[in-house]
Amino acid sequence: MLRHHSRISGLIAAGALALCLGGVPVQAQTAAHAVAASAATSGKSAKNYVIGPGDVLDIFVWQNPDLSQKAVPVRPDGRISTPLISNIVAAGKTPVQLAKAMDKALSQYIRSPRVTVIVEQALSVLSQVQVIGQVVHPESIPYHEGMTVLDVVLAAGGLTPYAAGNDAKLERKVDGRVETLHVRLSNLLNKGDLSQNLPVKPGDVLVVPESLF
Repeated sequence: MLRHHSRISGLIAAGALALCLGGVPVQAQTAAHAVAASAATSGKSAKNYVIGPGDVLDIFVWQNPDLSQKAVPVRPDGRISTPLISNIVAAGKTPVQLAKAMDKALSQYIRSPRVTVIVEQALSVLSQVQVIGQVVHPESIPYHEGMTVLDVVLAAGGLTPYAAGNDAKLERKVDGRVETLHVRLSNLLNKGDLSQNLPVKPGDVLVVPESLF
């Protein structure tokens, strides 16, 4: 009877010890994994993404919830304000670049800050691809990682019967200059010529002219 009682007591003590040793680290590990996942996701989606005025950002400062902010708007001047950082330029940076700039700014106040920036709403012109001319629905289309010319054309409803598809061009600003890439959309759509399915970048403009006859 005593041996049985001791065995039960031992099991209870072992369970309590497991809870004491396992509960807190598991919570900490879960939080760490969440931050790591956020950083990895933001890094992947931010590879080509450039923040612009009108975007809405979520700012997470690891182990400093009072400094974290959700739904932070990028003002028309391209800047954002968060606790301890009243005026930092966000426009023109990727989320990863902005996070590093905020790390540096916060290091004056806290030890080894770790900031993660996530674009909650991509509303800036810099985060869109425009398609104009002879498509069914000329419009601005939200950019996403891996977007191609075909994605843009399909999102715009395809070409009109009057489109000169093979005379289309993709205009892109690079270092203040406009570069033009010629795209044979008719060959892509009608002949399956995937060499014409060019990748697009945020801020690109796809121009589809009208056929002369």
